[in-house]
Amino acid sequence: MQPDGSGPVAYSPCRPIHYVVRPDNAPPGGDVLIRTAVERVAEATGLRFVDDGATAEGPTADRPAYQPDRYGRRWAPVLFTWSTSVETPGLLGDVAGTGGSAAVTVDGLSVYVTGEVTLDTEELAPLVATPDGTAVAIGVVTHELAHVVGLGHVDDPTQLMYPSTNLTVTSFAAGDRAGLAALGRGACAPDV
Repeated sequence: MQPDGSGPVAYSPCRPIHYVVRPDNAPPGGDVLIRTAVERVAEATGLRFVDDGATAEGPTADRPAYQPDRYGRRWAPVLFTWSTSVETPGLLGDVAGTGGSAAVTVDGLSVYVTGEVTLDTEELAPLVATPDGTAVAIGVVTHELAHVVGLGHVDDPTQLMYPSTNLTVTSFAAGDRAGLAALGRGACAPDV
């Protein structure tokens, strides 16, 4: 929520969201899962995403939003990583992924500037090997990327943003789309 309570924190629709992928540990077709999720979130929000390619950066709980030695003089791009519960303890148990963003506040306006999606290879690799598993895995990646753009969990099991994976809900439903459309209309902040 904005500091003054006026609305949600969002990415600036005036700036593209750059992202990178650490391909280590990716299941077969992992690139397709990410690309499809990005396309779905872009379509639902109207935000523009730019694929900056591969990175060696790994997941971390305290990822710096600004890494000029790695990414130049700009905000770090959104980071997608394929990980395990050994590397990322937050993936222990039934957690197939995590997603979130970091914001900065300038002149009373909070704007997301970077984020991170960490995907559990141990959960998703066996899933994509099953007949309908790729659709479910795309749903998981899409769910986590929706968290990155600011969408939270909902109590409705017919929505993709329900906290637990529902094998029959693999794409955004009406409530998800309404929330994502609102997040795509965040304040324009080209100079942040």
